Amino acid sequence: MINAMPVEGIVPDSAAETPADLVIRNGRVHTQDPARPAAAALAVQEGRIVAVGDDQDMAPFVGTRTRVVDALNRRIIPGLNDSHLHVIRGGLNYLLELRWDGVPSLRMALWMLREQAGRTPQGQWVRVVGGWTGEQFAERRLPTVSELNAAAPDTPVFVLHLYQSAILNRAAVRAIGFTKDSVAPPGGQIVRNHAGEPTGLLLAAPAATILYSALAKGPKLAEDDQLGSTRHFLYELNRFGLTSAIDAGGGFQNFPENYGAVMRLAEQGQLTMRIAYHLFPQTPGQELDDLRRWIATVRPGDGDEWLRLNGAGENLAWSPADFENFTEPRPLRPAKADQELEAAVRLLVENGWGFRLHATYDETIDADLDVFQKVDGFPGGVPWFFDHAETVSEANLDRIAALGGSLSVQNRMMFQGSAFADRYGAAQAARTPPIRQMLGRGLLTAAGTDATRVSSYNPWLSLEWLVTGRTIGGTELMDPQCRVDRETALRMYTAAGAGLTGEAGVKGVLKKGCYADLAVLSDDFFSVPEDGISHIESLLTVVGGRIVYAAGEFEGLAPPQPAIQPSWSPVAFFGGYHRTAPGVRQAQAVMEAAAESEEHRQWRAVRGFARGRTTEDEIFDSCFVL
Repeated sequence: MINAMPVEGIVPDSAAETPADLVIRNGRVHTQDPARPAAAALAVQEGRIVAVGDDQDMAPFVGTRTRVVDALNRRIIPGLNDSHLHVIRGGLNYLLELRWDGVPSLRMALWMLREQAGRTPQGQWVRVVGGWTGEQFAERRLPTVSELNAAAPDTPVFVLHLYQSAILNRAAVRAIGFTKDSVAPPGGQIVRNHAGEPTGLLLAAPAATILYSALAKGPKLAEDDQLGSTRHFLYELNRFGLTSAIDAGGGFQNFPENYGAVMRLAEQGQLTMRIAYHLFPQTPGQELDDLRRWIATVRPGDGDEWLRLNGAGENLAWSPADFENFTEPRPLRPAKADQELEAAVRLLVENGWGFRLHATYDETIDADLDVFQKVDGFPGGVPWFFDHAETVSEANLDRIAALGGSLSVQNRMMFQGSAFADRYGAAQAARTPPIRQMLGRGLLTAAGTDATRVSSYNPWLSLEWLVTGRTIGGTELMDPQCRVDRETALRMYTAAGAGLTGEAGVKGVLKKGCYADLAVLSDDFFSVPEDGISHIESLLTVVGGRIVYAAGEFEGLAPPQPAIQPSWSPVAFFGGYHRTAPGVRQAQAVMEAAAESEEHRQWRAVRGFARGRTTEDEIFDSCFVL
């Protein structure tokens, strides 16, 4: 099964004793194996790597049915592993969402919204749910409520900005049922006009519950469509070379109901990423009941190499949780938080359950560590780690190391760093988070995104941030003493994540016996300019020896995706993350021109110079038919 592309020097042998299913040759393989850091080729059999070496070393593994792929001298890396991704929740909703991830201007974003509103059927919403910030736009600002009303007068529009705010048009305010008498949940704010009516702006002050609950009022996909939506989301992640993720649970993600799509895909052998998931208690006051119920029915490690339970978290109890809205002061810890967290941790440790715990601020980490030390024999052999840890102190890094903990950091500062610096100052922002100090203590430190509602799911943004310390708008915040080199960043995005799930021996390294999870890159991560890292994509993604994504010179090697349902899905028209590579700049220019022409048409219509969406007796200038 020699590929149609050049494969000089490889001759299929019908007498090969151990024919491989797949051989990839003529590449520049970064193995992350100290015994053989670099190679040109590898062979795969039954989902695992059986040989790594030079092209000629592959000859004994090439039979008549072996698929041989010429990597065309491109860089090959172990498959990326996002250690904190809300992949299950993201998959359920992906086909309902208009993604502004990577869109370069607010004008284009509003044009996309206007276009999508025009094709969205009655009763459905247009949702922009995370992965963007105003700093990425040429205009350097957020959209206004009036702009959403103009773009979509009748279709509900919900635009989430990080975990800071949500912007709703009039139709969405009506659809959710916000009125003059509506009461915001604790820690949330409904912004009102002089008459007390909701304006369409919701604020996390600092709790994001108001944003979660408003979004949850929107229509949902039918079960079969959730299955398709999850498949398309995984394919989108494969596009960037992601082959694994550790799911962090999250608000409004109930177990087992909301895990049905990934479980069905796993049963059908259709997952294209490996997922290790955590269970997150959903209801304040009922956390221990949830944990006891799960402990009685499932165990960490249940599942297989594609879908498996990894433990509890990222919340164990609601009261100790802090929030990452850096435009608001750090929340005070409730008096009951220590008691509730101790009860949850004690229960987990006694039953051999590992856990992850959300903690943005050092004050939270300090209090949590005090709680852990009250639990007899903590950690009792169970793996545990903190997520985020933006402002963790060096003293608490020492305590985490002494208690056998690990860390998972994300590029939230790439999206929220400017707000952080405004509140806490540039000096604090420069060491937030102290990544090099984490690694210097030997702490297992993995990397991720916290997508989809905060940062974008594009892992190359996160990798660029680890290396450069710059925000998405290009502001250099992180001190060079906290940043890492490219090889370290890649290990944090591969082997370190495997360590958090107990898979360090089989994942994150390209060597004999390991999972055949890899990506052939569009550009060489190790030599591309720093500001080009975020533009890297995978041209060929392989998971368990299966080609799950193929583009460019490799297009056609991956199985086709199912049709997008519903057909009006924003993804059907705009895709996911906005492409910014040179090959699509012409398409981007067309979109910009369309946005500009619509803007100009509206300007003329308001002033009576063009036929617009107003009355028939307007002054009409045929020279400006747009």
